[in-house]
Amino acid sequence: MKKLVALFIILSFTLPANAFFWNKKNKALEKELQGKGYAGDLPQIEEKEKPKTKVAEPIFGPQEFDNPAELKPVPRDNPAFIDIIQKQDKTSQYVNDVNTIIPMLEKLHDCIEDNESLQLFVSKGNLLTSNIDYLIQKYDGKPESYFESFKKLTEVNRYTKTLMTLRREAAQYQRYLAYSESGSIYSPENIEQQLDYLKEEINSAILLLREEG
Repeated sequence: MKKLVALFIILSFTLPANAFFWNKKNKALEKELQGKGYAGDLPQIEEKEKPKTKVAEPIFGPQEFDNPAELKPVPRDNPAFIDIIQKQDKTSQYVNDVNTIIPMLEKLHDCIEDNESLQLFVSKGNLLTSNIDYLIQKYDGKPESYFESFKKLTEVNRYTKTLMTLRREAAQYQRYLAYSESGSIYSPENIEQQLDYLKEEINSAILLLREEG
């Protein structure tokens, strides 16, 4: 019994000191761990996770043009403006094709006008008719085949071929047919008339092609 009393007395003196020691140690540890882990306050994650909204602002402020003279002229001499900014009308493929034929028509017309040789006439005529043949084949049955210029080119093509054949035959057979009834179609007078008619058809075709182009 005396031993129990003595133990109680000893504990009564030692417990306050131990409690003070552990209390002090816990406070130091709490201070060290403050804001860290579960021992401290949790960080304010919600504030960091909120999306930051940015308000877009114009780079340039509004400008008022009270005076039209302050407006800069359109840079028409700048190739970048002409080719990119200023959209050019797209020319149809048909117009591009017929535009390549116009110089051939003009050369054949000048050939007749200058009374050039049969060889030059046939050479320029063959070049023209071969290109018109390609055009007819390309647009046959398509809407372009109803154009007046297309019909006129078809007529010029057919008449040029006929006249080339006539002139070649005249050069070859005229002396044998001079006194026959059929020889009149090979006469210089008749060929001259036919060439004049072809020139008129060529001029008409050139006008139509330029109007539609």
